[in-house]
Amino acid sequence: MKRYDWLRRIERLDPESDFYEIYRISSTHEFPWDYNQSLSFALFRTYAVPSIGELLASTGEFTERVQKRYDDTGLILDAVVEHGFASKQGRAAIRRMNQMHGAYDISNADMLYVLSTFVTVPIRWIDELGWRRLSEQEKIAGANYYRELGRHMGIKDIPVTHQEFAAHLDDYEAEHFAFHSGARAVADSTLDLFTTFPPNHRAPAGLIKRFSYGLMDDPLRAAFRYPRISAFEQALARRAVWLRGRVVRFMRPREEPHFARQLPNFRSYPDGHDVSTLGTFPRGCPVPNEAAAGEGAA
Repeated sequence: MKRYDWLRRIERLDPESDFYEIYRISSTHEFPWDYNQSLSFALFRTYAVPSIGELLASTGEFTERVQKRYDDTGLILDAVVEHGFASKQGRAAIRRMNQMHGAYDISNADMLYVLSTFVTVPIRWIDELGWRRLSEQEKIAGANYYRELGRHMGIKDIPVTHQEFAAHLDDYEAEHFAFHSGARAVADSTLDLFTTFPPNHRAPAGLIKRFSYGLMDDPLRAAFRYPRISAFEQALARRAVWLRGRVVRFMRPREEPHFARQLPNFRSYPDGHDVSTLGTFPRGCPVPNEAAAGEGAA
């Protein structure tokens, strides 16, 4: 294969009807590392909304079992990407999400904001730091992929275009970003976890955290009351990731898909996992929330 063969294949597909295939190619062949990193940061952003951060802190899961929660979230989302919405594994993953969310009083507004981060943050990350910018086909397909996921999750008033998702994210953050001590604890625990990921574990934890601050924008750092860092440090952190992209540009294209479960960051299930048993069971196992589960399997 030549470096741009996957992009040429994407350009022959229709992002309205072939959005799953396009998103799968983009996220598992063209940008597997970038999607994993950007989706991790997307979830991290959501902690800065106090209603989300406070809920996550109250469960104790993201402070006491943060590796497992990180793994479970990534593996559940990964199952849909790998197997598709209509597959047994994809339906089980969506059912698991709906069971967990159904155990808590989560507003549609917060659910819609989280969905918006999944669309918008990877686009912004890859356009700035990836080995190439995303094509318009990929951006449309990504928005349609998460519209479909949101539909299975029962989320209402979902934006139609990736531009509308981005506008919604910006407006929601401008209105809701604020400090909350519980949210800060969840963010701190997540950053501590990031310092243990290869190859981060080879560097001092303080340096990795400082590097992470450099990848955050000012409103996000301010919401967590993280220390201000210089424009030079911010530019240095982003430049380092950008340079990685320049190296990747000259590498051979990935012919086989690379899924999140294959990354060394995921360490909780060395012998494999069953997606139906991932996550938390706040109301017992299985969660007695058949309405949400049925809606997810629709």
